Amino acid sequence: MFLKKIIDSIADVGKSLLTKTFSGKRTVEALLELSDDLISYKGIASGIAIARELSVTYQALTLEDKKLFFQAIDKKLKPNMDLVEQKAVEFIKHKSKEHLKSLATLAEGGRQEFIRRLNMAPNGTAFLVSMREDLLRCIETDPSLQDLDDDFKHLFRSWFNPGFLKLEKITWDTKAAILERIIKYEKVHKIKDMDDLKRRLQEDRRFFAYFHPVLQDEPLIFVQVAFTQGLATSIQDIIKPGVGTAVKADTATFYSISNCQQGLTSVTLGNFLIKRVVYEIQQENPKIKNFGTLSPLPGFADWFNSLNDQGIINIIGAEDFSKIKFLHNAQIKVGDPRIAEHKKIIKKIAIHYLIKEKVNHKPINSVTRFHLGNGASIEDVTINANISDYGYQESFGVMVNYIYHLDKLEKTHEDFINQHKISYSDKIKKYV
Repeated sequence: MFLKKIIDSIADVGKSLLTKTFSGKRTVEALLELSDDLISYKGIASGIAIARELSVTYQALTLEDKKLFFQAIDKKLKPNMDLVEQKAVEFIKHKSKEHLKSLATLAEGGRQEFIRRLNMAPNGTAFLVSMREDLLRCIETDPSLQDLDDDFKHLFRSWFNPGFLKLEKITWDTKAAILERIIKYEKVHKIKDMDDLKRRLQEDRRFFAYFHPVLQDEPLIFVQVAFTQGLATSIQDIIKPGVGTAVKADTATFYSISNCQQGLTSVTLGNFLIKRVVYEIQQENPKIKNFGTLSPLPGFADWFNSLNDQGIINIIGAEDFSKIKFLHNAQIKVGDPRIAEHKKIIKKIAIHYLIKEKVNHKPINSVTRFHLGNGASIEDVTINANISDYGYQESFGVMVNYIYHLDKLEKTHEDFINQHKISYSDKIKKYV
């Protein structure tokens, strides 16, 4: 009887909220009031209506007001450390499942449940991905919001587990809406128009993307592959116009991998994508025996220019520094002949940057960490591999070949993760 009264009470609240006219105010205060409703028993009864109104109100705010909202939610819903300590003591004393559950609930706090209930809004998942994009921007000026972001990441890593994702091969017959989004999302090797994209979908190219069931026609991450003889050493050769033929190819060169959703930053998808695509290519084209990359070296030029003269001399010596001093804090024009002339010196600096410059015992370069973490080895460093304004600005035109030895992937991965050991070829060894 008592349970029936509770159910009837919740049903009455649900009916009233379904017919309720919300205030329509688009302020932080109104947003916080809606948030209180969402995480109360009202939210259980009529979560969809409240979550929808909350999402509409949120999207009308400025970024500064969104930051105030994040700060208030973080403070209101973070774990109560005193209660956590009390429950921890009780668990240590009793060691029961009930005490463990109570401790886990208190340790989690209310932020994750709030995010889960927000997901009830129409297009809730897309809204939350967009919300996290705002949160990442707010963290730049308020690092204290990192704990709130950790809760977003924790949930997103479950919701966007690769087991839930669908891999699709992108072809010229793919929906126009998806092709248009791909052009928009490719940032590194820009796609000018549909004709430019068409080249990347020809016979000697492969294009794969991950999609989530609730984000229709919205790619999460995509990878572009060229079938080549040996690893490619020039991005301009890969993307230049032409009619492709894959007849003599023995290698799949991965030349671009793009995260499409900023709100999914740090939600690991790329490593699963590469391994899955390797499998798909092997099944489709047994002639392809080798797998590697032609990868950018983002941040290399900035790192080099952050060093003083003595810092560079310590790496390559005074004589070599005098030859490449022109690179230091200067605007280098694309195709500057001095880069090719002194390529061995520049290569030595790049290899030092790849292998010796570290943070938390791992390479400072994010792309390097990504590929080594996937089990790849550094195969070679190529000078003038990206002869473009972007390539010169980012890395003086330097790109890196990583290679995936399929029979050594697991060991190389484990050595890197557990022992921070960097695998590299004999071509690299003579520069170390």
